[in-house]
Amino acid sequence: MAARKSSGRRKYGKAASKRVESAMRRRKKGTLKSGRSGRTVKSRKQAIAIGLSEARKKGAKVPRKRTGRKSSGARKRSR
Repeated sequence: MAARKSSGRRKYGKAASKRVESAMRRRKKGTLKSGRSGRTVKSRKQAIAIGLSEARKKGAKVPRKRTGRKSSGARKRSR
């Protein structure tokens, strides 16, 4: 079996994965709250997003948030 070639770098740092893990545990426990509203988070995806956001604030290695990508064809209006 041939050795798998790695990309050479990790996309997320270890500190980021620890933050996400912590957020997931808090979600399961029922103590994870969302930002402004302060409602209890039930969504798994939202818990991951909160964990990554916390990691980003602490300066962990986390890729930038994706911005909306606009395709040139969708922007043109037909007359």
